[in-house]
Amino acid sequence: MKTTLLIYGKELNNMNGSNIMNFFRIAIEKKASDIFIIAGRPLSYKISGDIVTFDEEMLSSDDTYRIISDIFSIANEKDLDILEVEGDVDFSFSLPKFGRFRVSAYKQRNSYAAVIRVVFFELPDPKKLGIPDVVMDLYKKTKGLVLITGPAGSGKSTTLACIIDKINKERNCHIMTFEDPIEFIHKHKKSIVSQREIYTDTNSYISSLRSALRQAPDVMLIGEMRDLETIEIALTAAETGHLVLSTLHTTGAANTIDRIIDVFPSNQQQQVRVQLSMQLQAVISQHLIPSSAIGRAAAFEVMLTNNAISNLIRESKVHQLNSIIYSSEYMGMKAMDTSILELYEKGMITKENALIYATEPDTLIKQLKR
Repeated sequence: MKTTLLIYGKELNNMNGSNIMNFFRIAIEKKASDIFIIAGRPLSYKISGDIVTFDEEMLSSDDTYRIISDIFSIANEKDLDILEVEGDVDFSFSLPKFGRFRVSAYKQRNSYAAVIRVVFFELPDPKKLGIPDVVMDLYKKTKGLVLITGPAGSGKSTTLACIIDKINKERNCHIMTFEDPIEFIHKHKKSIVSQREIYTDTNSYISSLRSALRQAPDVMLIGEMRDLETIEIALTAAETGHLVLSTLHTTGAANTIDRIIDVFPSNQQQQVRVQLSMQLQAVISQHLIPSSAIGRAAAFEVMLTNNAISNLIRESKVHQLNSIIYSSEYMGMKAMDTSILELYEKGMITKENALIYATEPDTLIKQLKR
């Protein structure tokens, strides 16, 4: 069967070799964040938060199998059998002069599908991304726990990568990253950077993190604090004088702290509260909000731990954190709704989107009417 796709008026026949490179090239040129390969619809890209198709040619299950097989071949992956047996597999690979691609291949409706995240070789300018200076200044921290949170696709990995790059440029230290898979490649600058990909360089997060404490790291980036053991090791590393940066799929500082504590059995939760109250340096929550001006605008909640916040965490009163954040803007803290209001007042986002992403839309709408 011959596969013909029309992308920007160019035929891609049999979608392999140099032809398959074409849709990676288009993704880079159009600044797409994701590529979608799924039977029953055309090849699609996500650009500025919107899914866009560039032709009317529907992919069949044979097409998606062939395309995904070719991607596995290009990436030198030998896990196509694992995909068949287990139903999903993740990996990443680089294409010189193009970029880096994070592949999540899976089976659906008895056919192969994949979503491919596009990661650019060059790290973007934090100012162009709208990352506040107070967030970038976290590179100055030498110990403790820094968390970047938000829903999937909100730019957490990019923010973390920008902070790591800043450390790499400014500090003479050993940075270790633990990721599944590696997204941004960091070259050695002022720091030494060791990047370990889970299931490629090591068997698991747990084994790599345990061994890391014997490898003289100063800074540890953990791609995601996904389970109790990972969180335990992260807290231990922070307690023993390391700077630990990681992500969680939560929104807001209070929800983030509750999520961490709730992972533990009830008889350990007070101990974890005490650990967090002493080791947590900052929780940064972020959203990417559709913007007609720049595609997507970044909104940030910034919580920087001080004595008042430490006491609330220790005393299990995290529901009061928002009031501390609102009253501590002079320290660099910022509530999510304050950040959203600023974007609206600058004409970056619409009123409708401001209310969709607001933490307290009923309160925010009164401020929008002023």
